[in-house]
Amino acid sequence: MGLFSKIKDRIFGGAKAAPAPAPAEPAKPAPIIFDGSENDPDVAPPALNPAPPAPAPEPVDVEAVLSAMAEAKGGKSDWRNSIVDLLKLLNLDSSLDARKELAAELDVNAGAHGSAEQNIALHKAVMRRLAENGGKVPDDLKD
Repeated sequence: MGLFSKIKDRIFGGAKAAPAPAPAEPAKPAPIIFDGSENDPDVAPPALNPAPPAPAPEPVDVEAVLSAMAEAKGGKSDWRNSIVDLLKLLNLDSSLDARKELAAELDVNAGAHGSAEQNIALHKAVMRRLAENGGKVPDDLKD
């Protein structure tokens, strides 16, 4: 499992704390009435009541999840700007080697390893990738 997968799991997993609603009782099919038209080839058979499609999952509000995590830890994290603080907030390795791995995984080639330029590019790449994977991320964190 790559470092980005761990980041995503920590953020998206934390948002799934609410229990899923109980499945609804299946609808009973409409009664079939035989009126002779069932033998007519020009009359379509009655439609069965298929199960309604499952609703699409709500996007995870990344900013709200991370803000709540930061608040729970004392609110002193600069996760909005710092890849190191973001990784620390998620209790993940924030070392230079870990950030090199993340840069390779996300194909980030900005600046030298460990430079401010690369760290900023990594942070934005993580936020963009979270948005691509179902996260609701404010534009100012992606651009």
